[in-house]
Amino acid sequence: MRVLSAGRVLGVLSALLVLTLAAMVIGVLTGPADLSPEQVVSSLLNAEATPAVNDIVRKVRVPRVLLAALVGASLAVAGVLFQALLRNPLADPYVLGVSGGAALGGIAALTLGASLGLAAGAVPLAAFAGAVLATVLLYAIANVRGFVSATHLLLTGVVFNAFASAGIVFLASLAGFGEGNRIFLWLIGSLSAARVDLAGWVAAFLVIALAVAWPAGRALNLLALGEEAARQLGVDVARQQRVLLLANSLLVGAAVSVAGLVGFVGLIVPHLLRLLVGPDHRLLVPAAALAGAAFLVICDTVARTLLGARELPVGAITALLGGPLFLLLLRRHHARAFAP
Repeated sequence: MRVLSAGRVLGVLSALLVLTLAAMVIGVLTGPADLSPEQVVSSLLNAEATPAVNDIVRKVRVPRVLLAALVGASLAVAGVLFQALLRNPLADPYVLGVSGGAALGGIAALTLGASLGLAAGAVPLAAFAGAVLATVLLYAIANVRGFVSATHLLLTGVVFNAFASAGIVFLASLAGFGEGNRIFLWLIGSLSAARVDLAGWVAAFLVIALAVAWPAGRALNLLALGEEAARQLGVDVARQQRVLLLANSLLVGAAVSVAGLVGFVGLIVPHLLRLLVGPDHRLLVPAAALAGAAFLVICDTVARTLLGARELPVGAITALLGGPLFLLLLRRHHARAFAP
């Protein structure tokens, strides 16, 4: 592992910050509506701009770019934490069933909310509650005599995902055509219904999770070596697992509640960063936040503009990029496992 100096941390994070800001600027300037850069800048600066331009820039593009950045950062950091906990570079935020719990909660609010007298604003809250509940159940079931092994977490997550999938199919069968379309967008991942009032919600949980995960960088480095090795080197493994799983529930719950199941961000970004900046989590955690933000903003910009007036769900773009990469990583992982 390369020596981590303050200069290297500052240099890497500064470069990623520039990349993220550039992606966000391009995202605000670009879209299916034919607006010139001057019109966009005028709207942002409260200069003379038509109401139509103001609506497109302030109510559509800016909220969407902000949420794409926050969701991408959340999913990428969650991927880093899951991979450290499971000691598996192929893990992503959905492997433990936390996202399945969030999706089940959100879709339950979508399909049953009207009959229960719940407003549309209850969907993000229900998704977040589903993520937290899934995390609590996951830890309670996988916890054996005060310790949680990566194998127990993984197997329990597989069961949770199967249960959540069955629940989602059942609820989707109860929904009408209109709700069925919303459920489809939720399952594939979309930012088409982005609301600026949700940005503060996602940002708050991202900040809380980063405040927990970044100082735990050394513990994450040791956990990646194995639970027994980390314990012998002074890490309170059980406490770190509880805290990091809670941080992941905040990240995934907030992200899924506003964007649905956007896949592969937590796989692609951490893996590429390990190749570029190394595996030290003291740098990897904040770098993942910035790189994940830039990555999803770019993917969402492509989704909005690739087919002109017709929009693709951003989850389709991340899946097209992440699917082949996942197969490549899986092949390399097997090649190393069975190498003579």
